[in-house]
Amino acid sequence: MSSFRFFDPHAHMTSRTTDDYERMAKAGVRALIEPAFWLGQPRTNVGSFVDYFSSLVGWERFRASQFGIQHFCAIGLNSKEANNEGLAKDVLEILPRFALKEGVVAIGEIGYDEITPAEERAYQWQLEFAREHDMVVMVHSPHRDKKRGIIRSIDVAKEVGIDMEKLVIDHNNEETVKSVLDAGAWAAFTIYPNTKMGSQRMVDLTKQYGADRFIVDSSCDWGVSDPLSVPKTAKMMLEQGVPADAVEKTTWKNAVTAYGHSGQIDFELLDAKPVIDQRQLFMENSVLRGQEAQVDEGVPN
Repeated sequence: MSSFRFFDPHAHMTSRTTDDYERMAKAGVRALIEPAFWLGQPRTNVGSFVDYFSSLVGWERFRASQFGIQHFCAIGLNSKEANNEGLAKDVLEILPRFALKEGVVAIGEIGYDEITPAEERAYQWQLEFAREHDMVVMVHSPHRDKKRGIIRSIDVAKEVGIDMEKLVIDHNNEETVKSVLDAGAWAAFTIYPNTKMGSQRMVDLTKQYGADRFIVDSSCDWGVSDPLSVPKTAKMMLEQGVPADAVEKTTWKNAVTAYGHSGQIDFELLDAKPVIDQRQLFMENSVLRGQEAQVDEGVPN
């Protein structure tokens, strides 16, 4: 595993600690995408979203860099809060201020929660924005009635004119994967304890379908979740006979290809060995809180 590097394209690092960044870097995670999501309780005003989106393109990007991890993000109005239509309208008005910033690789995560008309209106608006700006879309699939939600997500994306090469459907399972692959979209799988997709099930699906268009992620967040899900799944794949090139596709190459369509990923920089300088500050703040800084060899004094 020492030669492997990993891209976790769905990690809610706002909910995680610096210890998680350190562990991810040590395990070989070199890049991640943090999609905007529901924070666990409803936000009551648009200013909360302004501050949250600002942190995704600012502080979290800096915080990840301090551990040698490239941080990208996706900006969007999540499906759950789309049901507050008054607030949703305000959020969609400010969304363009953030969605076109450096480091934003997709509109997301968007889609359905309860598959309501309000969710569909917000989803369609964001799809149209993505199409107009030639952006990648990351789709959240519902926890209940998942297959119907995914099929509807794909159908609406097609109606809007989204290129299936730029559509990533996340939180797939055995019931939904064929619909996503048949549509020509990317099938992402959340390795999340007990509730979504376990590593063994991911191994079995990869053996059944192959690695093309498969993406493995952790979706680590404020719940019981594991920021090391991607490297742990890769290890299990190798131990159970999945070819190394297939493991690399599902845990690195496919994510790079899918989100590389954004034009926001510097492939040369992504391939380079990370260089850490923890003397750097973000708005006069450091992740060290007075501790000794790591400064890699070759960094100018």
